[in-house]
Amino acid sequence: MRADARKNREHLLAVAGAAIGEQGVDVSLRDIARRADVGLATLLRHFPTREALLDALLRTSFDGMAVRAAGLEASGEPGEALVSWLRDCVVWTTEYRGVTVLMAAAIEDPGSALHASCVTLRAAGARLLVRAQAAGVARGDIDGADLFALVAALAWLGDQPSLAPRADRLFGVVASAILTGAGGGDVEGAPPSGRG
Repeated sequence: MRADARKNREHLLAVAGAAIGEQGVDVSLRDIARRADVGLATLLRHFPTREALLDALLRTSFDGMAVRAAGLEASGEPGEALVSWLRDCVVWTTEYRGVTVLMAAAIEDPGSALHASCVTLRAAGARLLVRAQAAGVARGDIDGADLFALVAALAWLGDQPSLAPRADRLFGVVASAILTGAGGGDVEGAPPSGRG
């Protein structure tokens, strides 16, 4: 990709990220193009569909969360590592309003542009969960799909203005329910609310 095309693409992604953070994933592509000071055709040349735009925008974050999981997997106490990753994942997910609905649909749809990234994210969390289960600090009756669903549910809470004040406390409740024995109890350091 030419340097100017790469610069234009990065500009479009930055503008799209800001717009989605403010208005949610249903923000108009025309509005994103207008904010980026380009025509809709230019935006569509780079990203032919909304999903392609979201995949490009979110892939770096998905990859970052997978790398974070690998780092936590290699170091740290298994229960703490799991809760830390869960916290980071929930906080990241709440940055883009409405993305949890897309992620839940994409994980089940191999044809989705977001599918591979969602599968990678779910697998990263599953490895941390299995490690915590093997150490006897996480309940054994949940799997990576359950953990992925819990991320979506916790992020959704932070996305709802009337429920956002409860999101921190409920994160602690859910995290404590995942952990068992020595890893259970009160979980400190719940994530900050998404956008308040």
